[in-house]
Amino acid sequence: MGAAVAKPVDEPAHELNTTPLIDVMLVLLILFILTIPIQTRSVDVDLPSGIDPPTVRLDSNKVAIGPDGTVRWNGAPVALSQLRAALAETVRMPRPPELHVEPHAEARYAVVDEVLAVIRRANVQSMGFVGNERYASF
Repeated sequence: MGAAVAKPVDEPAHELNTTPLIDVMLVLLILFILTIPIQTRSVDVDLPSGIDPPTVRLDSNKVAIGPDGTVRWNGAPVALSQLRAALAETVRMPRPPELHVEPHAEARYAVVDEVLAVIRRANVQSMGFVGNERYASF
């Protein structure tokens, strides 16, 4: 007959259960984060933009919105703050030039909507959409 196989005896585990330790450490971390005082002082720094202001034409200006979301003023890429400044300059002119808006067919609606909101807030009186005839088949 074969030799009898000994049954394993219930022995205590030699590994330490670290789950409660991690739980306690996370609670302490959250309490530490909550007790840190909020910094209420700020330092205002005027950083140079590094970009020349957009040029304004006297007859008409064009705002183009590309499929990647870039906004261009007369062919030069601009930020929305620069677009606001350029539109404010055109509105102050004795005879404000026309504004041609040309969004690309694949431009994101959110970007187009944001640009139109900037134009609306600038109180542009003479504005029109150009280039829409190219997208008649879409």
